[in-house]
Amino acid sequence: MECFSQDRDEVVIVFAQAKGRQNYYKPFYIKATLRADFSGMLFPDTVQRARANSIDLFDTLIIPSMAESADSATTSLETAGSVEFSTPANTSDQRMAGEFNKVTAVPGRAVIAVRSFLNERCLAIQLDDAYTLLFKFFGNRPNLLAFQGNTVIDLFNHNLASDWQLKLHTLDRPIDQSREAFEQAGSSYRPLFPTFGKVVNRYLDERKQPGGVVTWPLIEDVVRKLEQPRYYLIRLDHTPTLSLLPFEGQSDAETQNGVSGSGAKTYREFSDPVEAANRFYIAYTGLSKFEEEKAQWLRLLDKRQKRAQAQIDGNMLRLLARDEGASHEQIGHILMANLHDIPETPGSKSPERITLYDFYRDRPIDIKLKPDLSPQKNAENYYRKSKNEKIEEEHLTKQIVAREAEMERMNRQKIDIEQIASLKELRRYVKQANLLLDTPSMASADGAQAQLFREVLVDKFRILIGRSAKNNDLLTQKYAHKEDLWLHARDVAGSHVIIKYKAGKTFPKNVIERAAELAAWYSKRKTDSLCPVTVTPKKFVRKPKGLAEGQVIVEKEDVVMVVPKGE
Repeated sequence: MECFSQDRDEVVIVFAQAKGRQNYYKPFYIKATLRADFSGMLFPDTVQRARANSIDLFDTLIIPSMAESADSATTSLETAGSVEFSTPANTSDQRMAGEFNKVTAVPGRAVIAVRSFLNERCLAIQLDDAYTLLFKFFGNRPNLLAFQGNTVIDLFNHNLASDWQLKLHTLDRPIDQSREAFEQAGSSYRPLFPTFGKVVNRYLDERKQPGGVVTWPLIEDVVRKLEQPRYYLIRLDHTPTLSLLPFEGQSDAETQNGVSGSGAKTYREFSDPVEAANRFYIAYTGLSKFEEEKAQWLRLLDKRQKRAQAQIDGNMLRLLARDEGASHEQIGHILMANLHDIPETPGSKSPERITLYDFYRDRPIDIKLKPDLSPQKNAENYYRKSKNEKIEEEHLTKQIVAREAEMERMNRQKIDIEQIASLKELRRYVKQANLLLDTPSMASADGAQAQLFREVLVDKFRILIGRSAKNNDLLTQKYAHKEDLWLHARDVAGSHVIIKYKAGKTFPKNVIERAAELAAWYSKRKTDSLCPVTVTPKKFVRKPKGLAEGQVIVEKEDVVMVVPKGE
């Protein structure tokens, strides 16, 4: 009967459910939102069309030609069980009102069927005369298309130009979804079921067997539930979500305390898909600015917690790997204890490899040696490596402790955010907790907040050193004052270094040289015997729009030559 839009990403379609002697009545509405970040359908009891800022759409489908009207009217009246409807004249004084008294001289197009497609996120309303109205729910590219036969004749969102190339008969995608195909795919279900989506994949991930394996019986159970669904309005990742699968979920306290799982919480269960779709649409689009921002910060903290947990797991694996084999110190001891068993090799001081008795594990051990060093010097080399090994082990352990403290801090922040009741209070908390920083603050072993940058103190002057390209930008653009001194290894990638200005005092030469040594050390020139370093006040360093992370332009500089030297 009518199709119009009065919002940029929203379309309203009006159908008639019945026809009386004089007119069509019982309007049925579909209101669809088709945004990149959200697409959904609402089936409201009524829609009030605005008098202004409203545009008619898909006229070809709504208003047949006069020749089509005559043929369609005759055919429709003779077709048992068909639904007929007309359309209003396209004039401003014949808007929708009351029981939709329509101009019956121009019949509309009858709805023949509604269908879905094999393994594709599309829904089609088939009309007579081979016309089709297609809802395309492709991730961040949703659209509404009109087809005649297999050819696209109109689009709702004309910015999606590639949609003109779609062919209706190609949307069905038959895929072998048998157990044999599942096994041939190496028990990978995603290529076989491409439309499962985030919610179903999360459901499967939580029910994997030990070792991260999704079994075929689990797939069969999920498919059975999807084909005979109930409808669940849940909250997943702090956002209203419509699910066809039941999520047992967790309590809010469990989620806040970092318990693994979906974090999903079921609010309502429905048997009627229209009611479920309506409730979900209203819940999602009805989110206030406060609720949206609150959910965004909670999701960001979830993401940061996952990143911290991944680093903890990685460090733990590296520590465990050390325990499985001989350490460098142990290899040095084994070499020194077996010097008399290491044969001389013609043309070199040591063989490239030697098998000796490992008295730590009561078994042979194969040791790699440097031929240009004596066995004793090789042992000394392993002892030197063992010092670095211990330093790295201490570093890994400190990182684990720091990340665990960070996880606990973020748990407290999530609890705090959940209890906030206003947008103003939320934004104040975000600023106070430094949540705006993309690089999360690090927590030290004693639970105190650690430094965002490396820091060295020389003669009471603070020297700050960036940790990464993004961290360099943060240091130079947000934490450096125009009178601070800025240093960087010349013509190579490296850390930004800042000497903090002290009122009334000039920068001592030894402080500048030490900062330059650090700038050289934390750069690609770390192994050079001598490194040129740029030195300039921060006010001569700028970052025009478009430069990559860590890149700046220096307008005025001095250069000092130093030997790279770390902390």
